[in-house]
Amino acid sequence: MAEKRDYYEVLGVSKGASDDEIKKAYRQSAKKYHPDLHPGDKECEEKFKEVNEAYEVLSDKDKRARYDQFGHAGVDPNFGAGAGGGSPFGQGIDIDDIFSSFFGGFGGRRSNNANAPMRGSDVEATVYISFEEAAFGCKKNVSYNCVTTCGDCHGTGAQAGSSPKTCSACGGSGKVTINQRTPFGVVQTQRTCDACHGKGKIIDNPCRKCGGSGRQRKSKSVDVTIPAGIKDQQILNVGGRGNAGYNNGPAGDLHVYVNVRPHPLFERRGDDVWCDTPITFAQAALGAEIVVPTLDGKVSYTVHEGTQPGDVFKLKGKGIPHLNGRGRGDQYVRMTIEVPKNLNAKQKELIKQLDGTTSEKNYVKRKNFFDKLKDLFNE
Repeated sequence: MAEKRDYYEVLGVSKGASDDEIKKAYRQSAKKYHPDLHPGDKECEEKFKEVNEAYEVLSDKDKRARYDQFGHAGVDPNFGAGAGGGSPFGQGIDIDDIFSSFFGGFGGRRSNNANAPMRGSDVEATVYISFEEAAFGCKKNVSYNCVTTCGDCHGTGAQAGSSPKTCSACGGSGKVTINQRTPFGVVQTQRTCDACHGKGKIIDNPCRKCGGSGRQRKSKSVDVTIPAGIKDQQILNVGGRGNAGYNNGPAGDLHVYVNVRPHPLFERRGDDVWCDTPITFAQAALGAEIVVPTLDGKVSYTVHEGTQPGDVFKLKGKGIPHLNGRGRGDQYVRMTIEVPKNLNAKQKELIKQLDGTTSEKNYVKRKNFFDKLKDLFNE
């Protein structure tokens, strides 16, 4: 098996990178290697998985701290799990408890009561949708990884047929009180119980599937309803789909980052849609009936006689639906006049004849320009 790359190297950030820098690097890499953009490319698929794995660790304060100190071993699911877990600290030792003992824990996972329910942490996923799907809404099946309660031991950490025992050293509290006699009297201090390592329970026969942790990592998927009018990089929250809680505590949430693919014709500005429509010189000069694309399909529009390059007209109510509201934005169509190329001799002669029959009154902008030029140089 190939050796895992350094997670900081995978995301292209330094070890001292901030949370925002890590998140930004993850989004860039996820977009670059996303399977939707590289169908059938196994190399991109593997890199996408590698990027997600790196971000999952570096975006979590607890896991990042373990990784910084112990490398990949510190974030292995079996690290510190007990029997067969391969922990460098010995059987049955939870690395979270080691950090709690030395540094007071990370993120306040544990409470004063070792058996108190605790909410699980949140997880993230990314979904790619089209411009039209963002405009009118859709449903997407989102895949992600999270920590779940072990199916064999149901979170107890004990092998089937056995159960954890209340720690006799701390009475199940996970902490012991130490009395120290000093010249000023007896001083009481509390510390994590050495016997159960703060869990309040002793597992004599750890579950073979999860190594006694009561938790395991799984790939899951969920159908997510994406509302009409959602913008690029908005986040949808799916409650209760994150990492499993502790001691029957509620699960965290799933945050879905929505990425909207660019459209070949349309550009979004707020809830309005803009597009450029090319017309010929004759259509601009004489007026014409043209076909304009919209999100609802093609519509007819009458180009007025004398239309100028850059003129913009509005199609009311043809834009993006307002998110969680009524109504829609508008569509703005900008006229671009295409100058013909590769003219033959006859066509060139006809244009010269036309130019010879026109005067300054036929060119309002040109006339205004030269009038201003005369005033500028006092001619």
